[in-house]
Amino acid sequence: MTRYQRQTMLPEIGEAGQQRLSGTRVLVVGAGGLSATLLPLLAGAGVGFIRLYDGDRIELNNLHRQTLFGVGDVGQPKAICAQRALAQRNPDCHVEAHPQMLSASQLPQALEGIDLVVDAADNFAITYQLSDACSPRDLPLICASVLGRKGYVGGFCGGAPGYRALFPQLPKASGNCNTAGVMGPAVATLGAMQAQMVLSVLLKLTPSPLGCMIHCDFADWHIRQFRFDDAPEPDAPGIPFIDKLMLSEDDCIVELRSPEEAPVSVAERVLRILPQQIAAWQPPSDRRVVLVCASGMRAAQAAENLAARGITRMALMAANTL
Repeated sequence: MTRYQRQTMLPEIGEAGQQRLSGTRVLVVGAGGLSATLLPLLAGAGVGFIRLYDGDRIELNNLHRQTLFGVGDVGQPKAICAQRALAQRNPDCHVEAHPQMLSASQLPQALEGIDLVVDAADNFAITYQLSDACSPRDLPLICASVLGRKGYVGGFCGGAPGYRALFPQLPKASGNCNTAGVMGPAVATLGAMQAQMVLSVLLKLTPSPLGCMIHCDFADWHIRQFRFDDAPEPDAPGIPFIDKLMLSEDDCIVELRSPEEAPVSVAERVLRILPQQIAAWQPPSDRRVVLVCASGMRAAQAAENLAARGITRMALMAANTL
């Protein structure tokens, strides 16, 4: 127990709390910038098991913020490199690495035996999928997102409202690190706050971070916190995200990307309908409509249009998460 002596000194942790951490099983989705800080802190604190999903490979432009990796790791799978790095930090923490993107059809298997889920993918489509899966299972979900010098971290599900209670609809538009840029310290700060929330939930510390949202603005140096314990859940279930394995032969698959953007779609038979053409399109009433785009945002907007016209059987696909 010498490794953990500085935290077991805390009366709210002690040896009993340390034993609790060693028996916990955490699913982490994403091994990038947030996880570069999050994962070493979880392993260092003595979390016993981490199941890690990430389908990306390390690029040189990742290294300014993904400090878990080095130049020699460039080109290698992030999940495998993270597993190797954590083994060096704490061999008592078992990391089960999956070098692939976690898709909707894999969620039940990924959540099996898990006590808490961490969304470190910084991808709206994945966040909604995780929240939709965690809510009925009563699994705590810790989410974070960072762009530029701003970000947020929050605790959802597990007895608290789900992500859709605060954000019923996907945003109309959003940048990402590749297009808008991001500062490494901002990412590291939010990753550390995620780790603190995870440990607080696992140790059952009060007040719980579940039902709490913290916004961090490192441009104007504002940090704002609010609780949403009583936020009402949407009256109707949100339109689900699916993957290729969840398609059926009867689906009407609508590809919202142009042939120039996506020469190859998610299936052989798709309708090519640009977002601005959706309002004039007459969808079938006897088939599920599956709306496809890169991030899920255009698909969600098209779904709003169709829902207003009485279409209820729909699903979304975000091609960049497949």
